[in-house]
Amino acid sequence: MDWLIAIAKFLVNEILSQPAYLIGIITAVGLAALKKSVGQTVGGAIKATLGLLLVGAGAGLVSSALDPLGRMIQGTTGAHGVIPTNEAIVGIAQNEFGARVAWLMIVGFLVSLLLARFTPLRYVFLTGHHMLFMATLLTIVMATAGQGSVAVVLGGGALLGILLVALPAFAHPWTKKVTGNDSVAIGHFGTAGYIVSGATGQLVGKRSRSTEDMKLPEGLRFLRDSMVATALSMVLIYLVMSLLFLGKVGQETAFKAFAGAGGRPSTDIGDYVMESVMQGLQFGIGVAVILFGVRTILGELVPAFQGIARRVVPGAKPALDAPIVFPYAQNAVLIGFIFSFLGGLTGLATLIWVFNPAFGLALVLPGLVPHFFTGGAAGVYGNATGGRRGAAVGSFLNGLLITFLPAILLKALGSFGDANTTFGDADFGWFGAVLGSIGKIDGSLGLIGMLIFGAIILAGAWIMQTKVVDRGWIPKGGQAVSASSPAESESPMATGTYAKIAPPRGAPTPPPAP
Repeated sequence: MDWLIAIAKFLVNEILSQPAYLIGIITAVGLAALKKSVGQTVGGAIKATLGLLLVGAGAGLVSSALDPLGRMIQGTTGAHGVIPTNEAIVGIAQNEFGARVAWLMIVGFLVSLLLARFTPLRYVFLTGHHMLFMATLLTIVMATAGQGSVAVVLGGGALLGILLVALPAFAHPWTKKVTGNDSVAIGHFGTAGYIVSGATGQLVGKRSRSTEDMKLPEGLRFLRDSMVATALSMVLIYLVMSLLFLGKVGQETAFKAFAGAGGRPSTDIGDYVMESVMQGLQFGIGVAVILFGVRTILGELVPAFQGIARRVVPGAKPALDAPIVFPYAQNAVLIGFIFSFLGGLTGLATLIWVFNPAFGLALVLPGLVPHFFTGGAAGVYGNATGGRRGAAVGSFLNGLLITFLPAILLKALGSFGDANTTFGDADFGWFGAVLGSIGKIDGSLGLIGMLIFGAIILAGAWIMQTKVVDRGWIPKGGQAVSASSPAESESPMATGTYAKIAPPRGAPTPPPAP
């Protein structure tokens, strides 16, 4: 019997507790269930395993690049400053919580399939990287609240499954307004920002012309590449903070900022400035490695999940990544990005002068990548209901949301609140903050409270689906209309006659609709 115990211990401790191996096994099982060949199954499992190892490697680069920036922000402002980057915080969390995150993600996806099969919420969430991000958030928040591994996996899986079908339902009337049909849903955890933007367009956009009547300079198109956008934003942030830090503490202290443990301090101002540029570029490299790792994993996992979902929930609507709405209003994407970024700067100023002194909230620096993706999508939603004004004001409010909500969320992340990065999109912020507050209740009562909160969200989405979506309500305003009649189906938004814009090259490409 001792040899059986030894084998069991080996499987648990050396394989099932290792996230990279676990992801590979899960991928292999999914591909085998789809009757893939042995070569495809083995190759897919190895690629998924290597993908998670790439995520860990990228996280190390990101952590190294963020460390001196955190010291500069602290030294300049006296406050903790962070840059929300989903990939970075997920990569950092893998070392401690990787196995629980993987199991929670599996349970959550299965729960979402059951809910899609047996409730009116017939959405299959296929944005795999956001499933991974939310699974990581739930694991961190619940573990920080003192919940055990089983409670984290099962309770967190139930909460994840609810979100995967509930949030697409809440946003679906506005999504139909954008697309002009009922064939696809939004599956992205920036949903709160998109709903706010769409609703704002209804309020402010009366008689406002569409963004698609405008001509924008081609010179801004390079920002669609997330590697370029990330590196550029971090270089600019590093340059500004390094110069402010230099002015605040003087050359002797500032020149040691990049030395790290036993490293070489800068020799002069030129060396110091160029080192800050290099650190910004290193951050961009780290995020690019993480993105490549995530895409490598999901390139194997998502097809398996999609194939299973197609069999379990026939006729369900696919809920896809935010870039799925970009083709419907390409000018709105850039307007949304610009005004979301302005909202982020406004939110940062408010944090510096109001909320940090009063409540000790961290300073959330605006990054180009979250503001591009969520701001761009918010611009499309705002334009659909309110034209140019809707796109501008709605995405500005989105920028405020993804500045204030991450600052509040940090309070619920325990030791990860000091990681100089955090989750960036709106739904991570409000959902994680509420769960963290409920988690302050000790033991099983805290877990019950979290599940009750999830049940409330599920009930709200059920009502939204049956009383609003299924009855055909679509927001008024804008130029996009439902393609429910022959006359309406000829509108540009219904037929997709606007010039197309491809999803940014740095974004994990959404899989095709089932």
